[in-house]
Amino acid sequence: MQVEQAPHLGSMPAYESVRRYMKAHGMLKRRRLGGNRRTAGTEAAEKRFEQRDIRSYESEYVNALWHLDFHHGSVPVLTSPGEWVYPLLLGVLDDHSRLCCHAQWYLSETAEKLIHGLSQAFMKRGLPRALMSDNGSAMIAHETTQGLLRLGILHERTLPYSPYQNGKQESFWGPVEGRLLAMLDGVKDLTLSKLNEATQAWAEMEHNRTVQSEIDCAPLMRFINVKDVGRACPESEVLRQAFTAECARTQRKSDGTISVEGVRFELPSRYRHFEKVTVRYAHWDLSHVYLTDGRSGAVLTRLYPQDKQKNADGLRRRKEPITGHPDSAPQPPSGQMAPLLRKLIAEYAATGLPPAYLPKDENSNRKDDDHESKTTGPL
Repeated sequence: MQVEQAPHLGSMPAYESVRRYMKAHGMLKRRRLGGNRRTAGTEAAEKRFEQRDIRSYESEYVNALWHLDFHHGSVPVLTSPGEWVYPLLLGVLDDHSRLCCHAQWYLSETAEKLIHGLSQAFMKRGLPRALMSDNGSAMIAHETTQGLLRLGILHERTLPYSPYQNGKQESFWGPVEGRLLAMLDGVKDLTLSKLNEATQAWAEMEHNRTVQSEIDCAPLMRFINVKDVGRACPESEVLRQAFTAECARTQRKSDGTISVEGVRFELPSRYRHFEKVTVRYAHWDLSHVYLTDGRSGAVLTRLYPQDKQKNADGLRRRKEPITGHPDSAPQPPSGQMAPLLRKLIAEYAATGLPPAYLPKDENSNRKDDDHESKTTGPL
C-alpha cells in the first residue's frame, strides 16, 4: 500500500511513530489462521480469536485430561520395498504432568493406528477422564468416538484451525524434532522399528525424567506425586470390543446370515427369530464381529464368517432353543482351548522369554501396512 504525503501536513511521520500510534489504538497485525486458505472455517476461527480471550489452562489432577495428535516427522524411514517414507508420530500427553503417556510412529493417520496407540497408553497409565484432539478423520471416526463413549471418556475436540487450544501437545513436537530426530539425523538405514525403539527410550528416559521450567519438576515425578483421578484400564478384549462401530443388519431367513463389509457372517440358530440385529465391528478387523443387544449395548456373542467348505459336508446341527428375550445372559463361547495348553502358555509367558518367532502381518493385501512395524498391543 502506497501512502502519498499531503502538502499541508508537513513532513511524513517516522515508521516507528506510526507503529507506536497503531499499537496504542489497538490496530495490531491480524493473525491469519489456516495460512492462505480462505474458507468459512478459517473466517470463523479468526473472528473468534479476535473477539474472545486466549488463556492458558491446566487440569488440577493427573489423568483428568489427555491430549492427542499426529505429527508429520522430518526424518524419512526406509521401508522394505526400498522407499523413503516420512512417518507420522502419534503422541499422547497428560495435561497436568506433561507426561508422555505413549508415542509411536506410523506410516499413515487412520483410526486403526490411533486406537492401536491410544490403547497402549491406556494400558500404561490408566483411563483418563477426558481426551482432547483435533477434528481429523481418525479422531471423528465412529470406532474412535463410540469407543471413548463406552469407556466413559469425555472427548473434547478443538475448534477448526485453532491449534492453540491444544497448545501443550503442539509444544511437544519441539523436543521431538530438536532432540529426538536430531540425534537420528546421521542414521542412513533408519527403519520404522528402529525409530519406534529410539522413541520409546527417549520418551521414558529423557522427556519424562527431565525437569521442565513451567512445572519446575520432571513430568514423571509430578505424575506420581499429584492426586490421580484416572481409572484402571480394562483388559485388552474389553478395549477391542469398545472401539467398534455399531450398525444394524437384516438377517437372511434362508441361511441365517448377515452381510458385514461384503462378508457373510453366520448367526447362531438361537437368534433366528431376529429380523433386525445389531452388530459391532471395526472396519479394519473383521475377525472380531460381535452381535449386541441394540438397547443395552451388551455383547451377546461373537460372530464368525461363513465357512462354505465346512458346510458342504452335509452335517447339520440341531437348532438351539430360541432365546426368549434379547436381554438374556450371553451364551458362553464355544471351542475353548484345552486346559493343558492354556497352562503351558501361561508357564511360557511367566519365563519372560520373547516369542520364538518374528511377527508378520497376516493381511498382505494392505499396502500401507505391509512394511509397518507391529508392536505389542491389544488391537
